[in-house]
Formats: sequence, C-alpha cells, structure tokens
Amino acid sequence: MPRARSETRGSNLPIVLGLSLAFTVTVLDPLLLSLNLAEVSRALHVPQDLVGLLGGAATLVVASAVLAAGGVGDAFGLKRLLMVGLVIVTIANLLSTLSSGYRFLLAMRFLDGVGLTALLGVSMALLKASVPSEKRPAALGVFMAIEMFVVGLTPAIAGWLVEGVGWRSLFLISPLLCLCSFWLTARRVPEPPAHERRPLDVIAVLLVGVALLSLVVGMSSAQNGFARPETWVPLLVTVLAAVLFVLHERRAPEPAVDLALFRVPAFNLALAAALTLNFLGAGFSFSLGQFGGVVLALPPETIGLLFLPGTGLIAGTAVLAGRLMGKHTPRPVMVTGLLTLLASGLVMAGSAGPQMALWLLLLATWLCNLGVTITSTSASETVLSHAPSGHTGTVSSVQSAASMTGNAFGPTVYLLLLNFFFQREWLADARTRGLSESQAEQAVNAVRSQLAVSPPGTAVYDPNLLRQSAGLNLGLDFSYGLRLTMLTVSFLPFGLALVAHYVMPGGWRLRRRRRETAPESGG
Repeated sequence: MPRARSETRGSNLPIVLGLSLAFTVTVLDPLLLSLNLAEVSRALHVPQDLVGLLGGAATLVVASAVLAAGGVGDAFGLKRLLMVGLVIVTIANLLSTLSSGYRFLLAMRFLDGVGLTALLGVSMALLKASVPSEKRPAALGVFMAIEMFVVGLTPAIAGWLVEGVGWRSLFLISPLLCLCSFWLTARRVPEPPAHERRPLDVIAVLLVGVALLSLVVGMSSAQNGFARPETWVPLLVTVLAAVLFVLHERRAPEPAVDLALFRVPAFNLALAAALTLNFLGAGFSFSLGQFGGVVLALPPETIGLLFLPGTGLIAGTAVLAGRLMGKHTPRPVMVTGLLTLLASGLVMAGSAGPQMALWLLLLATWLCNLGVTITSTSASETVLSHAPSGHTGTVSSVQSAASMTGNAFGPTVYLLLLNFFFQREWLADARTRGLSESQAEQAVNAVRSQLAVSPPGTAVYDPNLLRQSAGLNLGLDFSYGLRLTMLTVSFLPFGLALVAHYVMPGGWRLRRRRRETAPESGG
C-alpha cells in the first residue's frame, strides 16, 4: 500500500509540470514582449499610436474570450483544447520571428492571444480533473511554484538574449515551454472521463467577452480622465453587458455559470482574492517602474532584476502552502498571503524616497511576489473545490475573468491615486517656496510629458521630470505621493484578510470534504 501511494505521488509530478508550464506561458508570453517592447518597436518602426495595441493585442483577445475557452473545454475536452492552444502559441511565436513589419507581428499577436486563451481557460481545470482531490492542494502548491520559478528567471534570460542575439530570439522562449508542456501533456495527463455534451451558452460567452474587453479598454483610457468618451462609453458597455449576463443566466435552461455558486461566501471570497492579488500585483509593478525609473534613476534592466532574488524561496513557500491546505484549509494560507501583500505595501509606504536603500525596494518586491503566489494558491484551490461536475473549465475561467479584471484596474487606480497625492505634495511644496498654485502648476506641466500608454494599462512619466523642476523638489514630492498611494491600497488586503478569517472558518472544511467525496469532474 505505501508503495502504491508513492507511485501515485510520483506520477502526479509530470502532470503538474506539464500543466503548470502551459499556465506559465499565459503569464510569460505577454510579459516578455512588454519588457522588450521598445526594442521591438524600434526595429519594426511601429507608429507610436500602435505601440500600445501591439503590446496588449494578445491580452485583449484573452479578455474577450476567456469564458468561451472554459465552456469549449467542458463541451469538447479539456486536454484536447489545451494541446490545440499549445500548438497555436508555438506557431504564432515562430512566425513572429519572421516579421518584416509591424502589421504581420500584430496579426501574430492576435493569433497568439487565441492560443493563450485556451491555455488560461483550461490548465487549472485540467489539473482538477487529473489529480485526486485529496492531493490537489499540494499539487496546486507545486503548480504555482513552477510558475513562479520560471517567471522569475526567464525575463533576465530573455533580456540577455535580446541584447546578444536580437529581438527575434524573444519569440523562441514560449515555443520551447509549449513543446515541453505538449510532450508532458500528451504522455502523462489522462483524458478526463467524458460527460454528456451540453450546448455552449453562446450569449453568455459573448456578454462576458464584451464586458471584459470593454473594461480593459475603458480602464486603459481612464488614465487620461473619466470624462472622455473613450473612457466612460466602454465602462458603460461593461456595466450593461454584466447586467444582461446576469439576467440571461437566470433564465437560461443550460447556463454557462451556475449563479448559485455566487451565494457561497467562500467562493465569492476566492474570486475577490484573485481580483485583489492581480490588482495589487499589477499596480505594484506599475509603481515600481515609475518610482525606480523617475526617482531612483534605475535602468530598466535593474528594475527587472528586482524580481529575481528570492524566486526559489517563493517557489518553496508555494509548495509549503499547498501542503498546509491539504492538512488544514485554504483559510490560513489565504490570510497569510493577503497579510504578506499588506506588508509589501507598508514597506513602500514607510520607506519610499529619493535615498531609499535598494535592499528595501528589493524586500517590498519580494514580499509582493510572495503574497501574490500564496494568495493565488489558496484562491485557486477554493474555486476548484466548488466546481460542479462537467463545468470545471467554466468555473476555472470565472477565476481567470476575475484576474483579468484586477489586472485592468490595478495600474489605472494606482496612477489616479499617485497623480492625486503627487499633486497635493507639489502644491504643498510650492507654498513653502512662496510660489502660487498657478506658478507651480506651470512649472510641473512644463516638465511632465504626456502620459504614454504602452501597453494598455501602463503609463510612463518623462524621465526628465525631475531634472527641470523649476525649484520644486519633485523627487521628494513624488515619493511622498507614492507613500500615500501604497498606504491607501494597503487597506484592501487587510480588510479582505479579516473577511477571510471569518467567512472561511474551520467548519467550511467539512463542507469542502463533503463536496470532494462526490464524483470528480472530468471536464
């Protein structure tokens, strides 16, 4: 009996590795292009107004079709859809190396988004269908550890490749990961048991796609003001599509998502945690780029390397978190992850400044990555444990939709807060120097460049902002604005951690066990 148990444990590792690599591609593929977008844009002479679209094309496709991927996977096979997605991503990236102009590369990015949608929509669902329920928490920990380790190492490797070989080498990394995942998936991931095929709720899928796509577009435009039609019209479309989705699902005979799931407090909390961790992670990365480049004058390579130290320790912590969930419940893991995100924000809120020690910046970055990984592990386990038979892919895609929402809101909200607090600080600075508000505003406007969106959801201040401050100490003003921004957003993980402590009590574990004793979904 012990031998059989050991064999089962060993047989799960190739499954987890294959599926984790597929999931990792969905994070790494757009990230690598974003980090090297300036080099690619210069080489292909991309017009300035299309740089953002090139960087965000794949993400826009994912946002518009992520729920469809889950539904298609449930209807036609999770493993089949994952392998098709791996092939599409491989082909799109290999063809991208042949780009002679930006139009061809843009088309490949849209095609790449189709493949990434399939990978994001079904990789975790296939993990639930392939790993026994009692071993799934530990498997999720390993799953997240692999993703964290690869994402932590690869950007630095990609930077060296681009510098030494050229930007085309950038598009060889995802195919390599996809081929490894394809081989492992084909050989080791079992074909989930067949379920009766249910008709795909096309209307629901379209409404969710419209809602997410318009949300991403609207929040990107919101960085330049909410009063602009480019902002409020897409956001209005998002609200209308969401309302129509709920009304449709209540009446649909075969709804894409069982709305009864949203009456379960633990399920809602897990979705809120997924949204929050992506909101804080994306917002922190945006703030790190602004603060590191503008105030500390760090080159992009140095800012990127801040994510590298401690990657192995974070990966090991993810494995430990998975084991703790198996022995206890996701509640303590989720609370720990959220409080770690809180600690990251407090480090920045207490130490950001022109003379900030690099080790403090490194600590804040490490804590943010650690908190994101731990929280994601517990949120994924909670969501998957509530997935009803035959709808694992769809429920997993609901979590992906929450993650996309957090990614859309994070940079924009951080930017709005940073602008507000920064203005408050430079106005106070001007008063101490005897300058009027109009004089100070003219001085700041003279040195601030137009906010450039590249890719959607990010913005960059002119690096010369602090060199021409007309007597204002804008470096210190910017730092204090960032401190107040980080302090403000830190209330979010703290409040959610308190809710998690009370909404996910020990008794929830009994309900989870009862659910997991039911027949497993095969997708």
